[in-house]
Amino acid sequence: MPTTSPPQNTDELYQALRENDRRPYGRTRTVTAEELVDAAEQFAEPVPLIDALLELQEAYTYGSEPRKSPVVFARLLTLFDEQPDVFDERLRHQLFWRFKWVAGALRALPEIPLASLRQWLTEMRDRYEKAGLDLQPYYGQAYRLAAHLGEDTALAYELWAGRSRSRLSDCEACEICDRALYHLAAGDDERALRAWEPVLAGQESCQEEPARSASYALLPLLRTGRTDEARALHLAGYRGCRRNPSMAGEVGRHLEFCALTGNEARGLELLAENRNLFDEVDSPQDGLDFLTSVEVLLQRVEALGHGELPAAGFPGRTWTVTGLRAEVRGRAADLAARFDDRNGTSAHTDRRSARLDRAPLLDALELTLRTRSLDEVSPAAPLDASVTGSASTARTTAAVPESLTELILQARSLEGEGHPDAQACWARLRTLVAARDYAHPDDPAVGPLLRLRADLLADEANWAGDRDEFADAAALHEEAAGLYDDAGLPGHAALSRACALLATAEIPAEDADGPEAKTERKTEALTTAHTSLVRLHEETSGLTPHQEARLLRLRATALGLRLQTSGNSGTSGNGEHVAPLLAEVDLLHTFATRHDITGQIARALLLRATAHALAGDLPAALTETDGLLDRLREHGPAWHLPRVLALRGRLHLGFQDAQAAHADLSEALRLAADWPADTTDTSRLHAELAEVCMHLGRPEEALRHLTRSAELDLRRGKRIDAFCTYSNAAQLSLDLGRVEDAIALLDSLLAEPDVAAGELDDRLAAQLRLTRARALRAGDDLKAATAEFVALAAESAGWDDDPGSHAMIAAETAVLLGESGEFGQARKAADQALAAHARAPRHEHLSNVLRELARLQAQRQGPDGLAGARAFLTDAGRVADEARAAGYEAHGRSLDTALAYEHGRVNAYAGAHEEALTALEQALTLLGEPGPGPGPEQQQAGEWAECVRLAAAVEGIYLERPAPALTRLDAAVSRLTAAGHTEETEPLTALAARLRDEE
Repeated sequence: MPTTSPPQNTDELYQALRENDRRPYGRTRTVTAEELVDAAEQFAEPVPLIDALLELQEAYTYGSEPRKSPVVFARLLTLFDEQPDVFDERLRHQLFWRFKWVAGALRALPEIPLASLRQWLTEMRDRYEKAGLDLQPYYGQAYRLAAHLGEDTALAYELWAGRSRSRLSDCEACEICDRALYHLAAGDDERALRAWEPVLAGQESCQEEPARSASYALLPLLRTGRTDEARALHLAGYRGCRRNPSMAGEVGRHLEFCALTGNEARGLELLAENRNLFDEVDSPQDGLDFLTSVEVLLQRVEALGHGELPAAGFPGRTWTVTGLRAEVRGRAADLAARFDDRNGTSAHTDRRSARLDRAPLLDALELTLRTRSLDEVSPAAPLDASVTGSASTARTTAAVPESLTELILQARSLEGEGHPDAQACWARLRTLVAARDYAHPDDPAVGPLLRLRADLLADEANWAGDRDEFADAAALHEEAAGLYDDAGLPGHAALSRACALLATAEIPAEDADGPEAKTERKTEALTTAHTSLVRLHEETSGLTPHQEARLLRLRATALGLRLQTSGNSGTSGNGEHVAPLLAEVDLLHTFATRHDITGQIARALLLRATAHALAGDLPAALTETDGLLDRLREHGPAWHLPRVLALRGRLHLGFQDAQAAHADLSEALRLAADWPADTTDTSRLHAELAEVCMHLGRPEEALRHLTRSAELDLRRGKRIDAFCTYSNAAQLSLDLGRVEDAIALLDSLLAEPDVAAGELDDRLAAQLRLTRARALRAGDDLKAATAEFVALAAESAGWDDDPGSHAMIAAETAVLLGESGEFGQARKAADQALAAHARAPRHEHLSNVLRELARLQAQRQGPDGLAGARAFLTDAGRVADEARAAGYEAHGRSLDTALAYEHGRVNAYAGAHEEALTALEQALTLLGEPGPGPGPEQQQAGEWAECVRLAAAVEGIYLERPAPALTRLDAAVSRLTAAGHTEETEPLTALAARLRDEE
């Protein structure tokens, strides 16, 4: 079945060829090219068929299908021999250029005899000589064959590199790469890198460059100590070749780079992103190159003890690192042997062995903002200090007892204290109890199995609550309470029911309409929960002091959450909620002090400090926090220190003391590393440190904290929070000019399985893609940025609940389309933005975009684009009218002033100079003469001066009226000088000097 309707005439054929040329190389483009050849054969004209065949050969060549490229070229050569007059200069150039493509395709196929390769080069030389063409391209292919065979290349290199370039020589960038590779093969890294400089600096480029050169230059850069350059080249270069079957070797060299720099986890991530190459690379040469690099990566991962990790590989089955490595090794070794058999050398096997024998060049090189180790990507990997914060050796974790009886008793004892080491005990017990051969101790001190199962359920419920899974937590606490009842432990049952009451109150109200309603419902639920907790406390007898203290703490916690909830709605200072909380805290503190329950004393003091903070009494909160820290350092428990330091850090930030806040939060993070990962919310600590660092003007440090915070949330299953934080990190990276870092981070996030499968919140995924599109634009990848913006504009058109976002996305899309010269599509996108703007006004943004589109069209198309440009300005005028009617004030100059100036500029670009001068006069009137002083007056002076300059240029140069133009300029210079804006006079005096010179 054809993918499109077949062209009915040659005009339609050429339109289809142009459309196909805009597609990326791959199966879609190739299949379409095959269909267009079939269509072209129906016409009686040879030239359309030749053009269709040329497109098809290009699709095969850059789609990694070398077996088919020579077949198509044979047809072209036959047509040339039979009808040489049909080939004009363009077609003749294309034909002789592609002799080189065929030479490369034949080299890539081990089934082609060596004699046939040499015969083809002879054919190329003979054809070039007969056509009177220079032989430099022929000698280039002869050199490439010598290098492929592993022969002594010195003579072949000199015969090629010593000749002058001709019209049919490979592009400058490709030849630079070949010269660099010659020096690289000779072991001269420095000379190779010097040769590559024009390509790596962006001075020379082509279809394959600089991505090809970048992949080869990575290891030489490392070997010469230029690690920062290697890192930057990896980020930019990988993006230029990823998922491209014709650049499988380049992708492979990036995998190899990861393997040799301690970035094995990133290597596996990139391998997964390029899993299509296992199936789509039809070139044996490219396949050997790619598979060898894959084996280098997998060999390294396996050597580090992670052979069981999943890996993306050949389709049809799932793979582990170990299994895939064995498969890859066999296939790559076979390909190398086939090439060596054909060539009569051992070059390919030797090169493969040399790559596999390379030792890592660096233990660790931070490549991306999302650096992870293999331990961290393991499915059951625990969080460690390298992720959660600074490493610490101040405390040794208590050993988990081997004796089952001791283990149960220690778990309960630690749990009673609130000690974080209880987690390890419960985790070990959960594993033991789940075993089929578990035998419960017959020991009165341990109690029945029923009690242990209740203990484990209560611990699981606490974990669910920590993950904000409140419905699950409530159900588990209720189940535990029932088991405690059955075990004859009413005090334990009461505590579990109390926890269930609190968890139930925290379940979000799904049916509440709007944030205020949700806040009101939650406040009511917490009030009800507190009442129930008090009743439960009063009705339960026989409680131990520790149990009663926990119930009192739950009562205070309910009121603390109520105050926090009401505070989020803007009523944090009312005594209605503060006084009852402080009263409950006093009850807890008094009771815990009487019974010397250290942990609950600390919790009471922390709740009191938090209550003051939520009530807005920061001095009281700081005093309480200082006292609590002194107590904790003297009496403990030490595991509360990070949390209290974090609170004091937030208080210092409230007092605008960012330096003190940074010190406290950093200390909290350092101390948190002493305890199990979930004792303290280290993700929040990192996020708060990021905020503080921004206040201190340390954005790079803030960026590191943001990425660590996000990764912690991701590892703990808080994916929405993680992706939101990562989105902020990407935007900060972009603001810092670290464009490739931002793109690499976003590419990594968008490749996450749930994101790729569309399971993440669609608006959050769209935000990630939007930031990536802006980063691509900042990185001058206009084509990719435009494609992403167009897709986002189409998707956001269905956001009926958020037309404002669609307006802004469609508007940005329109500008990108305008920058690409596609003004018809830009007009459609602008109309979408205007329609959405009518529902959710974005006056200034839309006005800016419409004026920019007008400028672009007039500048690119001149008089031919004037009508379209004026239509954009007419729309901008309507937006300005709407803004004025709505009382909207622009953040910069007024929309009317900006519009008048743009009318002047657009008309000037299009040659309508009288209209331009009239519009600029209006803009000057609206701006008014600049006043003295800095700040807004300085900005107004700059805008006024630019308007004068453009008006004088139109009047003096294009309308050829220099005298009034000079009068205008001299008067403006005098006004600006008198107002103290001397810098703004410089372009005016320069233009005046030019006009006087021309008089």
